[in-house]
Amino acid sequence: MSKLIERFPAGGAIAVDDLVAALRADPVDGHLTVGDERVVEFLVAFARRLLRPAVARRHPELASLGFFLRRGEITKALARVADEPAQLRFPRGLVFHVPPANVDTIFVYSWALAALAGNANVVRISSRSAGAADAVLDALNDTLADAHPAVRQTQRMVTYGRDDAVTAALSAAADLRVIWGGDRSVTEIRRHALAPHARDVTFPDRSSFTVISTAGWLGASAAERDAAALGLYNDAYWFDQAACASPRAVYWVGEPAGTEQARADLLGRLRTVLEGKRPEVDAAMAVEKRVATYGLAIEGAATGIRFEGNALATVELAAPADIPRRWLGVGTFPQSRVDALADLAPVVVRRDQTVTHFGFTAQELTSFARALGGRGVDRIVPIGDALNFAATWDGYDLMREFTRITSVVTR
Repeated sequence: MSKLIERFPAGGAIAVDDLVAALRADPVDGHLTVGDERVVEFLVAFARRLLRPAVARRHPELASLGFFLRRGEITKALARVADEPAQLRFPRGLVFHVPPANVDTIFVYSWALAALAGNANVVRISSRSAGAADAVLDALNDTLADAHPAVRQTQRMVTYGRDDAVTAALSAAADLRVIWGGDRSVTEIRRHALAPHARDVTFPDRSSFTVISTAGWLGASAAERDAAALGLYNDAYWFDQAACASPRAVYWVGEPAGTEQARADLLGRLRTVLEGKRPEVDAAMAVEKRVATYGLAIEGAATGIRFEGNALATVELAAPADIPRRWLGVGTFPQSRVDALADLAPVVVRRDQTVTHFGFTAQELTSFARALGGRGVDRIVPIGDALNFAATWDGYDLMREFTRITSVVTR
């Protein structure tokens, strides 16, 4: 019989059939509800552990997760699925999450919102996850000591190898399946059938880019430009620039002469950030970056490449449409210039997810979004906020996806 290793609650091996039976059993003190206070209390206590200075220093990305799970933020998320006079919200049931290995905290956001919606959850944790993922699991298990028993019974995180029998069993048992990862991962998981009433929420390969107004940059204060350089560092260097929301190109919008000055200024400030942060880029990564960037030149997509040590590489794109949507390695910034934001509309494809911005007005950004017409781009956020998870992600309102509606109609 296929076995899994329980990571949260921490335990040993368990048979997949036994795991499903336990999650399907009636919880202590009744089934969970949307916004169940037992879950809310657990998440708030968990967030406090993530925000402890010792944890935040080792894994700064966990501070964002801690802020996301504060009680005030939870209250906002629950307001999205509040009951209405003729529509009542209920949990979907059992949610099976398959997160990616390369962004080792994304599973917590997905799981936390589904739990907040009152669902039982089973999350597959990659055996390759480490670092921040281990810190998260330690904090979850520490928090469990003071939690209501219903949390232990309904929320599970497990690790198992490439075992189709386990994936098939968990898929068949699920009322909702959430698949994070590349196109190949989504396709592979979808080979396993769901129950007729169940459905998938998928997060396949995505790419993102940054837009900077030349006039906005040159008109900004030194403090604002320093903050933007730090924001770009956080957006790109966390998760090795491999997250779906990590910017993989920078577009400058404005006149050529001013753009050269603005670009030089940004790179200078980014170098200062790198000198302070000293990101680790090993030799294998450095070689991979060179292979990927020189490959762009061979393809005719790049007209110039510059490496500054292993931590920073800039690439001159032959044309705005030559944006590389594949991962090139951490600290690689292809760049191009356009006259106006609207010039980027033909470049955008459905795969594009997040646009981070600096120096534009709200009206300019809204006009850009309208010009795209939903053909691509799900998020337009300030530089530095690319990796700030939100309850609306990839165009999904997740709290609504994690709940179902019962209509009540009277005459």
